[in-house]
Amino acid sequence: MYDNILVPTDGSPETENATARAFDHAQTGDATIHVLHAIGPDLTSIDLDSTETEEFRRQSEKRGREATVQIQERATDLGLDAVRAVHEGIPYRGILEYIDENDIDLVVMGTHGRTVGELARLGSTTERVITFANVPVMAVRLAEDGVVPKSGYGMYDHVVIPIDGSGAAERAADHALGIAERYGADIHVIYVVDTITYGFEDAPRSIVGLLKQGGQNAVEEIATDARVLNLPVTTDILRGVPYEEILEYASGVDADVIAMGTRGRTADTDRLLGSATARVVRQADVPVLTTA
Repeated sequence: MYDNILVPTDGSPETENATARAFDHAQTGDATIHVLHAIGPDLTSIDLDSTETEEFRRQSEKRGREATVQIQERATDLGLDAVRAVHEGIPYRGILEYIDENDIDLVVMGTHGRTVGELARLGSTTERVITFANVPVMAVRLAEDGVVPKSGYGMYDHVVIPIDGSGAAERAADHALGIAERYGADIHVIYVVDTITYGFEDAPRSIVGLLKQGGQNAVEEIATDARVLNLPVTTDILRGVPYEEILEYASGVDADVIAMGTRGRTADTDRLLGSATARVVRQADVPVLTTA
């Protein structure tokens, strides 16, 4: 399913959750692990003198090299092929360049990390990678409590696929089905009728009916694909604020991953990802797999 999996690291131990998932995907699919530390940000915007700037760069590079070496060695111990690299520059750009230059087909990374003031957040880096990457990105909440998922088939038991009829959502569903097939997971396909855009109090019954029918058609198409793969599947039509409904539903079925599409390509991550996707990525307790 995936041949080259990239794990960007900021050197913080909390990224263990993302690393563990990347390793597991690599083991189940015989993929190569790529470990990248991108040194950044542009330090001209930070109030440091030249000596402090050089020391920051030196310490950052040292931390990055140590982190990449450690992850590479652990991957090798598991019998995985692994390569590592350190890139100096704006982190998300370095990650995107590495994706293009190394045929990466999955990125697994945390949703926040070390900071220098409000800069260099791995969280904002993750959103920018999700925004501009042309490959799937799995955003993983960092395991601040030190608890990481158990490796093997138990890693993914329930996969939630919010669908909206878009091509991006359908591509996310394809990846979700692949994960479910490999791990023997149950599929949950949902469609949320957006009550923000379509107020039920004011909308004619005919419009509401069309929205529900469109949602039913969309979820049934994915459900049919799941049944072809002999995967257990349930479908639901929900209504409300999309990201709230998705998060609540995922919690209710004890989801292990949410797979959804992104939209657009603008500097504003909310507008780019679609406000629902951006909010789910930021607030979900479970990994969120996104595709453009």
